[in-house]
Amino acid sequence: MIDTNAPTHYRWDDLDAEPLKGTITRRMITGTSMMIAEVRLGKGELVPQHSHHNEQITYITQGALHFKLGADGDREVTVRAGEVLVIPPHLPHSAEALEDTIDIDIFSPPREDWLNGSDAYLRR
Repeated sequence: MIDTNAPTHYRWDDLDAEPLKGTITRRMITGTSMMIAEVRLGKGELVPQHSHHNEQITYITQGALHFKLGADGDREVTVRAGEVLVIPPHLPHSAEALEDTIDIDIFSPPREDWLNGSDAYLRR
């Protein structure tokens, strides 16, 4: 009998990096109710304002992202290596890479737009 709930082990280096706009790349691993992604951005890259129904936890492992939060972008925070930002569902946000950055994003539930390729804001 096959155990469909068996743990699965991954190595980031074994996963293909999906090229997005500019220098942005992404690798994703999806479970039943959550997703983790490694996003790499070159200095100066912009992630345009967007929102989603998913709760997001962003952990910067290298570099720094400057976020603008809220519909008017009136709340700003810079998240640097070793720091975490929790973004509630439906909160509009954008980000700029202040230096070459590696960002680990965790979403619950998984981002359907990332899985089916309808995330146009990251592809223009």
